[in-house]
Formats: sequence, structure tokens, C-alpha cells
Amino acid sequence: MDTLPVASGDAAEPLTPAQLRELYCLMVAVRHLDTSAIGWQRQGIIPGYAPELGQEAAQVGSGYAVDTTRDFVFPTYREMGVARTMGVDMVAYMSTHKATWHGGLYDALESRLAPIQAVVAGSVLHAVGWAHGQTLSGRAGTGSDGKLGVALTYFGDGASSQGDVHEALNFAAVMKAPVVFFVQNNGWAISVPTERQVAGGSVAGRAAGYGMPALRIDGDDVVAVVEATRRAFAHARAGNGPVLIEAMTYRRGPHSTSDDPGRYRSLDEERDGAGLDPLERFRQRLLADGIADEAFFAEALAAAKAEEEQIRTGIQALGSRPGTEMFDLVFQETTPALQAQAANWREESEHV
Repeated sequence: MDTLPVASGDAAEPLTPAQLRELYCLMVAVRHLDTSAIGWQRQGIIPGYAPELGQEAAQVGSGYAVDTTRDFVFPTYREMGVARTMGVDMVAYMSTHKATWHGGLYDALESRLAPIQAVVAGSVLHAVGWAHGQTLSGRAGTGSDGKLGVALTYFGDGASSQGDVHEALNFAAVMKAPVVFFVQNNGWAISVPTERQVAGGSVAGRAAGYGMPALRIDGDDVVAVVEATRRAFAHARAGNGPVLIEAMTYRRGPHSTSDDPGRYRSLDEERDGAGLDPLERFRQRLLADGIADEAFFAEALAAAKAEEEQIRTGIQALGSRPGTEMFDLVFQETTPALQAQAANWREESEHV
């Protein structure tokens, strides 16, 4: 079902050549940082990581549509590309994967990116709560045009089978909450293919049951993703309620650095299912349209490599967090037993 209006204002304008080049630079930066993070895990710099190889267009394109002055994004553990596109400090973001800080060192309120959510479908409920909360408080967070800020929440085809998603979709539709549900259907729920765990084969098809519009788009076409997300935002921002976007893409590689995809699919199956690399696809488009040349692509890659080096150096420079922070930040009110434990911890730390 496609009943969405054309995006209004600046969002309705076609992407300029400068914006198209910016999107490519973002995709290159995300690709290089993503593949480097796998290397960091192998080197012991970070203990774990969830790769997003092949999903750069879906993440960069959707993140590009966010208005960070009023919208709020609720990610899973795989939205590094969204964070980078929104301008989040990537040393702070990646510190979460180093397991030195719960939620990350970045300021969620300032960046408009909620802490990384490892609970499957957990971020979906948070997004609906935030969106409904702002309507209850008299449209707090609206822009100068009087229109709503929008919650953008991410989940995968596997998470779409969680009960939390259905509760969130129903509540958001009933309350007309300004939420964009962005599903990255990458073909696999860890080791289970979509056709074996999504009844009907389409997550977008479920939206009709909740009376909300849905878009099923080519998630490997960054321009199509930007345009679709802008339309969804315009719909929700105008007070028309939620929208579901299903971006069809493919997970090239493992679910996480602890996963072995060779146990459930062959390399030939991966190549056949993945199609053309979204980064190469966009590169060919820019070349064909005369928007970029080889010199530009070389500069974009060099910038991505320099950025990755800066981020890696920053992560390695992070020291261990004080253990006492657990008592300061986890508990609203500490019990006498916890207070005694904290005092002992501080005393022992001073003698180390």
C-alpha cells in the first residue's frame, strides 16, 4: 500500500550533484570503517562487532533524511552507518563495541541517536514511546513550522517476528504516533532465511493489518532510500501517523564476528543472493551521469582511510572505565549493602 504524499519543502527537491557526492563519500566511509572494525575484532581491539557489509545504501540513505534538530533515531546494534551519517562521534560510538561503556560515550540527547540496543526489537518500543510522549506533551520537539519531530526506528526481518514489533505497530497506528519503522530485510535472521520465518514473505505486507501505509523499496539504491524515507517522514511529520518501510538488501558476510555463515549458506549462494555491490552500483551511476570522476573516487577513499585511522587510534587510547561507575549510574537509589560494596571497591582501587 502506497498512500504517502510527496515530501514537502526542501525534502521534495531532487538531490543535487553535491548531495549525491556527499552520499557516496558517506557510503565509502561507512564501508571502510565497517570492514576495518572486523579487523579490529580479530586484533583484540574490540571484543565483538555486527557487520553491515552490503547495507550501506539502506543505512546512509535513511539516516540522511533525519532532521537532527527535532527527530530521534532508535538503532539496533548494526546501525553504525546511520550513526556516521548523522554525524555522531565515531570514537564514542565504537567505544560501545569495546565494552568499556554501556550505551556508548556519545551524548544521545545531543546527537539524537538513542543508545545502541542489543535486545532484538527493543528499540522499536522505545521509538513508539518517545513519539507518543511528544504528542502527549503538546507536540514538544516540533520545528519552527509547527510540524512533529519523527522517531525513526530500525529492525531486521528476523526481529519482525518478535511480538514487541506487533505491539509497537498496533499502538503507533492506534495513537497515530509519528514513527517511521525502517526494516532492513537483509535476507537472514542470523542463520534462518526470510522465507522460513516471515509468513507471507513480506514485512511491508503486514502494515495493512494495522491500517498504516508501507513502502517496499530497493534498499541497495541509496537515492531511492533517501526519497522513500523523506516521504515517510513527511507523512508522519504532518500528523498522519506511522509508516513502515521495508528496504530489501542483503547481508554480505556474518551476522556478527562470532558467526560462521558457511554453516548455513555457501559463498556461491551469497554471491547469487547479494547482487551488485550497492557502493559499486552508485559509483557507476555517478560516472554515467557525469557527477563524479575517478579523481573524486580516489579522494573519497583516501579520506575514508584517514578517518578510519583516526577512529582506531582514538579507540585504542580509551582507558578502562572506573568500576565504581556501576554504582553511580546503574542504581537510582543504592541500598546500604551496595553502598558498602562501593566503598570497598573505591578503597581497593586506591591501593592498586
